[in-house]
Amino acid sequence: MASPASGRLLFLDGLRGLALVFMVLNHTGRYWIERPMGWPRYHLVYLTVPLAAPIFLFLVGFCLPLSYLNSTVTRGERYVSVAWKYIRRGARLVLAGWLLTLLVFPDEPLFGGGVLQTIGLSIIGLTPVLPLLHRRTLRWLFLVLALAIYASFNLTHPVLRAWLRGHPVITDVWFTDFPLWPWFAFPLLGAALGWVWTEIHRRGEDDRRYFTVMSLAGALCFAAFLALELTIGSTPHFHSGRDLVLNRHWNPGAVTCLWILGVIFTLLPVTYYLMQVKQVRAPWLVIFGQNALMLYFVHQIIVITLLRQRLGLLFHSWWLYALANVALLALLVGLGWLWPEIKRRARRLLTQRAEAGASAASS
Repeated sequence: MASPASGRLLFLDGLRGLALVFMVLNHTGRYWIERPMGWPRYHLVYLTVPLAAPIFLFLVGFCLPLSYLNSTVTRGERYVSVAWKYIRRGARLVLAGWLLTLLVFPDEPLFGGGVLQTIGLSIIGLTPVLPLLHRRTLRWLFLVLALAIYASFNLTHPVLRAWLRGHPVITDVWFTDFPLWPWFAFPLLGAALGWVWTEIHRRGEDDRRYFTVMSLAGALCFAAFLALELTIGSTPHFHSGRDLVLNRHWNPGAVTCLWILGVIFTLLPVTYYLMQVKQVRAPWLVIFGQNALMLYFVHQIIVITLLRQRLGLLFHSWWLYALANVALLALLVGLGWLWPEIKRRARRLLTQRAEAGASAASS
């Protein structure tokens, strides 16, 4: 199922929208609920972290080959112009991330690595390698490299923690929130897998086999996760004690990484099956996905800056918390629905003012 106006594949927007819902629940759970609410609050916050940002990061890589091949092959654009477009997009996301930090998290390092910064830098980092992905050998190499990025971070984590204590600038800039090392592994993995799917899709072949294999990979990841989870045993289940905390920020340990991959490799085929094969309409998810950047930005200002920091909102009832989330999501759907029209009118107003200014200057 594709949008008739833009040609977008709506199941990808649907999964991106689902990731945004998880992000909203993570932030409301973190900032709207009192700690005395107990373990349910902790599990809500902890379980939605692997369901939000990692999906966004994976989809950045997964969707980039589709955009790249549509631009260079279908429309015949030169690689240089396409690359420059991606670099500008990545730079804008980094700047947007810094602005969000300034507005919502003024106590955090301004030039730290939030989700938007890492997405932007990942787009910039993937741009030079996109022309190489048509080679199967190099796609396998990138899969191995993605594993190596994560494994190297895992292995050097104890040494890295000690080393960063003496390097505060490097710590604040490169190892805050979602640092490129190890999180670049997810866009790199997505790019290698996304190129394979894009070639199948562009040839007009049946891609259900591809997503069936991906869902089996997801099942294997869940099985490995369960085995490792039971082996660890002594650590409470779904607890950050088994993860890699660095500079007071969470990074997934091996067991959590298997859970994340299981979720991604399951949700993407499920979303594809429901929205592409069964033609299930989920317009509110599509609205979320197509306006994810704006809604990602706005919901944090609403949830954290306005309602938590300014108004001191805190819930002591799960029922009230659930109703507040429903109301918030409905508001975000409305904003997402109106956003294209707002942008259109803003562009028209700017164009009119520019034309008026040019006429005044020439007269």
